[in-house]
Amino acid sequence: MARARPIIFDCDGVLVDSEPLAARAYERVYEKHGMPGVDGGIIAQCVGMKQADIIVRIRELTGHQFPAAADGDIWTETKTLFSQELKPTPGIAAFLETLEGDRCVASSSSVERINHSLAITGLARFFGDAIYSSSMVKNGKPAPDIFLFAAARMSVNPADCIVIEDSPFGIQGAVAAGMTAIGYTGGGHTYPEHAARLMAAGADFVCADWHEVSRQLVGLGVPA
Repeated sequence: MARARPIIFDCDGVLVDSEPLAARAYERVYEKHGMPGVDGGIIAQCVGMKQADIIVRIRELTGHQFPAAADGDIWTETKTLFSQELKPTPGIAAFLETLEGDRCVASSSSVERINHSLAITGLARFFGDAIYSSSMVKNGKPAPDIFLFAAARMSVNPADCIVIEDSPFGIQGAVAAGMTAIGYTGGGHTYPEHAARLMAAGADFVCADWHEVSRQLVGLGVPA
């Protein structure tokens, strides 16, 4: 029997429905430090980036320079909200229960945030130690670094990998890595142009729920 193609999952907005909570955390922390106006519309332009790149992007969009000494405040506020409200994306646990083959998480978030998110949503058991963060590579998404790193750690050919991503930056990174890219729009932060933007970024397919992802994976030779 042929080996199932390995699947690389983004975490935020794909495995866990975290993006609305993360946006709220940024808004609160910037407000706390006297920098209002960092709302959901601003943060939506940063989805898929690692924290350092988000801070730079917010400065470009608003002129607000977040104090480097207060970087930890962002995770503190985010962790509080996640602990109180974070949920898995609808249907992901059932999807993972039947998924065959190698899989991992490749996220722009810190290892601590990924592990916390997976632990409190009950998804950690599906991935074990196969958790990879942009903090482990030089360049964050949309660069391909994290995806190529994940493929190397799994000892698989990048061209065999399938990436599931919710952000255009993530899709661009997957395409740059030479991987099949599936866009996912089932998170709470989705918007009317979401699917079109993922397709424009290079997604091979865009799926609104995990049943649709399963159907696409079967066509790609992955039992799901």
